[in-house]
Parts: sequence; structure tokens; C-alpha cells
Amino acid sequence: MDKDRVEGKAKDVAGRVERQVGEWTGDKEAQVKGAAKQVEGKVQNAWGKAKDAVKKPSTTQTEDDKNLEKADAEEADAERRRNRAVNE
Repeated sequence: MDKDRVEGKAKDVAGRVERQVGEWTGDKEAQVKGAAKQVEGKVQNAWGKAKDAVKKPSTTQTEDDKNLEKADAEEADAERRRNRAVNE
């Protein structure tokens, strides 16, 4: 796994947290900064995935990829639950 994927994921999560805290507190600036950090993390993560694909082209999915996709799915579910709770 490329270090850009790990760093990108960390920025993505940090941005989500910052954005969510901004929503809870009504701080628009924190929301914008968090969303920007989240996008930066997603781009860096995608760059890392592209570098990994070039390094080791294969037709089978590695264990790291499966674990990362599972973590992504769990985060997406948690994000949906948080958004539902905020909107209720």
C-alpha cells in the first residue's frame, strides 16, 4: 500500500471530523476548511491507488485493498447515520 493512500485517508477522516464539528457548532469556516481537507485527502488517496495499480498490476484484489474498501464502506455508513441524526 502506498503512503499516499494512508496519508490521504487520514486527511479525509480529519476533514470529515472538522466539517462535522463545524456543522454542529454552526461554524461555516470550519465546514469549508473541513470539506476542503476532505477533498484533498480523497485526491491523495486516489493518487496512491493509481501508483499502486502501476506498481503491481494484477487481476486479484489484495488483502490491503479489501480491508481499505471495507473501512471505506464502514465510514460511509457511519457518515450516513451521523447525517440522519443531525437532520432529525
